[in-house]
Amino acid sequence: MVMCYNVLCDKYATRQLYGYCPSWALNWDYRKKAILEEIRQYNADIVSLQEVETEQFYKFFLPELKKDGYHGIFSPKSRARTMSEAERKHVDGCAIFFRTSKFTLVKEHLVEFNQLAMASAEGSHDMINRVMTKDNIGLAALLETKDEVWENGQPSESQVRQPLLVATCHVHWDPEYCDVKLIQTMILMSELKNIIEESQRSFRPGSTAPACNNIPLILCGDFNSLPDSGVVEFLNSSRVAANHEDFKDLGYEDCLRKLSTSDNKDMFTHGFNLMLAYAKELMPYTNYTFDFKGVIDYVFLSREFMRPLGVLGPLDQEWYRNNKVVGCPHPHVPSDHLSLLVEIEMCAGPTALPGSTGASKNGKNTGSSNSSGGSGGGSSSSSSAKGNNFYVRR
Repeated sequence: MVMCYNVLCDKYATRQLYGYCPSWALNWDYRKKAILEEIRQYNADIVSLQEVETEQFYKFFLPELKKDGYHGIFSPKSRARTMSEAERKHVDGCAIFFRTSKFTLVKEHLVEFNQLAMASAEGSHDMINRVMTKDNIGLAALLETKDEVWENGQPSESQVRQPLLVATCHVHWDPEYCDVKLIQTMILMSELKNIIEESQRSFRPGSTAPACNNIPLILCGDFNSLPDSGVVEFLNSSRVAANHEDFKDLGYEDCLRKLSTSDNKDMFTHGFNLMLAYAKELMPYTNYTFDFKGVIDYVFLSREFMRPLGVLGPLDQEWYRNNKVVGCPHPHVPSDHLSLLVEIEMCAGPTALPGSTGASKNGKNTGSSNSSGGSGGGSSSSSSAKGNNFYVRR
């Protein structure tokens, strides 16, 4: 089970932004208990969080989740490095937690979009003034599986310890900067490709030329982008047109070419073969406020290695009506975002899982993991178009 959750950090939870929520329900001491309760309730094997304040990671989330058998990594936004210690503790960032009974941390990687934008700018005025000035980050954990992962048939001894890359990010928020969102996503995918290729050399020294689809990837985060955006098109289809409207006809094309895996001048590509864990019709919103209700958080999976078995659905619209809820946070909903939860089947090698396009060596399934974690939020109530179970949010 994989969870993705923007927890709404304390400094953004103001009455100016969320005037419909009582002050006591906006208070961090109240909300943090409900957030932790939700994480514990669903009992995922991997948990990615966004908008985690530095102090809250070290003093709250990490010690509390360690009690439940997790280890975690964290990085704040890039601005933290220029601040005093007193200021730094309130800077938010991204965190990844994983169950230590199932995974070992091999290496962690920080992706600083502003630093990488500067390295790619090649004199582009817009890259320097629009992209480089935003200090959002991505965070990746290269994990190695343990025996306990393989609940549904253990693979051969040589395949028990498999690498798995888990990545999360929090992309820039402003709708006026759709170009920045897309470029940050392109930078992230380029860096994840580099991480995977580097890890293949250490996991399989002397192997053939490394390829980004040889190690499974779970990518989840707050992309601040709607389903019809260039960001989601790029991630889901592995490409985006070089003249896509989200680039705003600004002068990015030459400096973005090095981030693309293709020589096609009309397209930018990333080389991964990803699928959306949630079918579009399953989740009408992941962010639910008075002013905005829509899908901006996503979980992507490697097609060759994984398929979603079940997902956690939205809160029932009748509940919103009956309780006169015009937006979140709310006394019963501690963030303006809803958590995403996906139950995943993972294979030990690129395998022809139902619904995937991969093919295994000799056509054999080399062992699979039903990463089920906890209850999945309730009983299975219906089936999605992709055949995953649809779990009721409690």
